[in-house]
Amino acid sequence: MNKPRIIISGGGTGGHIFPALSIANAIKALRPEAEILFVGAEGRMEMERVPAAGYPIIGLPVAGLQRSLSPRNLTFIFKLGKSIRKARKILKDFKPDVVVGVGGYASAPVLMSASRRGIPCLIQEQNSYAGLVNRLLGKRARRICTAYEGMERFFPADKIILTGNPIRSEIAPATPEQRAEGYGFYGLDPRKKTLFVVGGSLGCSTLNNVMKDWVENRAAGSDYQVIWQCGRKYRAGIDSFMEGRQVPNLYYSDFIQRMDLAYAVADVIVSRAGAGTISELCVAGKATIFVPSPVVAEDHQTHNAMALVKKDAAIMVRDAEATEKLPEAIDSLMADPERIAGMEANILGLGRKDAAEVIAKEVLSLTEHV
Repeated sequence: MNKPRIIISGGGTGGHIFPALSIANAIKALRPEAEILFVGAEGRMEMERVPAAGYPIIGLPVAGLQRSLSPRNLTFIFKLGKSIRKARKILKDFKPDVVVGVGGYASAPVLMSASRRGIPCLIQEQNSYAGLVNRLLGKRARRICTAYEGMERFFPADKIILTGNPIRSEIAPATPEQRAEGYGFYGLDPRKKTLFVVGGSLGCSTLNNVMKDWVENRAAGSDYQVIWQCGRKYRAGIDSFMEGRQVPNLYYSDFIQRMDLAYAVADVIVSRAGAGTISELCVAGKATIFVPSPVVAEDHQTHNAMALVKKDAAIMVRDAEATEKLPEAIDSLMADPERIAGMEANILGLGRKDAAEVIAKEVLSLTEHV
């Protein structure tokens, strides 16, 4: 049996990187001898996270196209062309049997180059509203693994497989033992309700501003405690804000190392609506208020959130209204255990724990037909 050679391309944020690593780990579990090479974007977080997980990675100089007028767009075409040339060389040197695209800057040059060479490609489309690049590349892909129903409006129906999004293996509905460990890990009071505010790996200024207001004006009289992920981009500013403030019912950090324990102790979660995060929350079964990012392609986070809101599995507050409406939405939900329980049951019914393994099997099936 030949040794499968697989390239996984994409990244940029944890929402792309963690699913990519989950797919790689699932492939290795099925075929330990498989050789896997990641291709990411230079200077992005995958260049650290992927090697830390034990996989080799090569970076491309590709960058995103700015929607507003920006001097950075002057270099976009140059960087794209350079990235395509480098992607071609990677394909020539590594000789993959199949290329997997998980979204992010690096996916496009690699998938474009691979499809033109006749190398089988699989696209893992995380969102309920497919981006332009994936819609174009979907015509050439052999398989398109999706997390939402109704994706025939973007892709050829005969190529679509509804798999769900891959998530970290440790994410699951909380056990009493996990909750006890989580309270100890984060230094929280098990007798109090817990709110978890998470703005993604890079952070979210809107959620951070709401939390700063909570610290200044509401924390002292609050009957719940908070875990707050402020994000790497904002850590220095939040440290300055918190200097001299003593808030015993608050744990904050730029990055949550034990997300499973944060989910375990949380009664309510406030989050952006990235596809990977939503998939984890569905498997964990958590009552969530989504505040979709307004600055993502095709407004896909709003589409993601609304897919759950329509099934009474989540609440959505628009970013522009968060300062005014989010505190009230939090307080109202935290005080309504029946609503929390109903949302937990509804969102848990949407979870797909085995997505990584299902996608891995599809990837390996393509290597067998080369």
